[in-house]
Amino acid sequence: MADAAVSGTRTTRSAQRVLVAADKFKGSLTAVEVAERVTAGLRRVVPDLVVEALPVADGGDGTVAAAVAAGFERREVRVTGPLGDDVTAAYALRGDTAVVEMAEASGLQRLPDGVFAPLTASTYGSGELLRAALDAGARTIVFGVGGSATTDGGAGMLSALGARFLKADGEPPAPGGGGLAELASADLSALDPRLRSVEFVLASDVDNPLTGPKGAPAVYGPQKGASPEDVERLDAALAHFAKVLEGVVGPEAAEYAASPGAGAAGGIGYGALLLGAVFRPGIEVMLDVLGFAAALERADLVITGEGSLDEQTLHGKAPAGVAAAARAADKEVVAVCGRLALPPEVLGRAGIRWAYALTDLEPDVATCIADAGPILERTAERIARDFLS
Repeated sequence: MADAAVSGTRTTRSAQRVLVAADKFKGSLTAVEVAERVTAGLRRVVPDLVVEALPVADGGDGTVAAAVAAGFERREVRVTGPLGDDVTAAYALRGDTAVVEMAEASGLQRLPDGVFAPLTASTYGSGELLRAALDAGARTIVFGVGGSATTDGGAGMLSALGARFLKADGEPPAPGGGGLAELASADLSALDPRLRSVEFVLASDVDNPLTGPKGAPAVYGPQKGASPEDVERLDAALAHFAKVLEGVVGPEAAEYAASPGAGAAGGIGYGALLLGAVFRPGIEVMLDVLGFAAALERADLVITGEGSLDEQTLHGKAPAGVAAAARAADKEVVAVCGRLALPPEVLGRAGIRWAYALTDLEPDVATCIADAGPILERTAERIARDFLS
């Protein structure tokens, strides 16, 4: 155990059933692949071990894949990408519950390598994806937001759902957040009426407001290629957008702009709140949707994780949510990760007893990224020897 971070005294009991509830290792393995590799490594040491895999996500990219792995049906539809081109995006459906991931339509993954469009990228396709879920009969929509290429306050999404935004000359503003500086009027009267009769949940690990020092442009704009000048321009444009909407919606528009989650995914959270969405931490929502509570009850040991266990993990990311739920149920939790940047005492407070990093076995980070699967299997063998033998 010398290479693992330890956050408590090791127990001697042996787990009989293991639940693997980990997020993706971004850039290396999907959440489904993480579960497969961990399972393979565990069973190499304990061949008859009962392992239940429940890939998880916190509302960002990978959310639809996690829902599909839990039994939802994958549905594909052609929508408008962030730059205006057609893309094939997916959502997940089970009964009358849909899981919609904005990154499928409007995420950074939809941009060509090395191309950013902080001022012009649009969320129009996310609105089309929501409309497709409504067309499929969804009565509950979990809207996972994160990994966006956009900073348009959800204006594109609202347009796809029936809203009209016009400049003083009667023409629509240019796509993206930059164009909102010229917005003169807004009309929400033609919004899809079905939105009023659905349960709409905004699922995100981000609780930022729309604008200001902690707003979407200032905090997340640089990740989308925004220069300091772009950030200033976008912040002013989104503030103007909210002001115009205040004249239509009333003081609630300003309240929504200041609400937690409004700044999620370039401000698409603000648009969702205008549509009546209720903001909840993404991992909490997804654990409910995926049936985590029942799986947790069956488990003796829980294995969670993600690519990097760091300070961000503690603020609404999937491993923290899994560990908190497991601790409340008095279940022991260990974590796997590519890189570990949290000390043992912090892990312990988060409910994680032990943490195993790929870099324990392979110090070279580039090799860990390239060969994450095999190294993760070897890491899982260590967990099996420490906890299951």
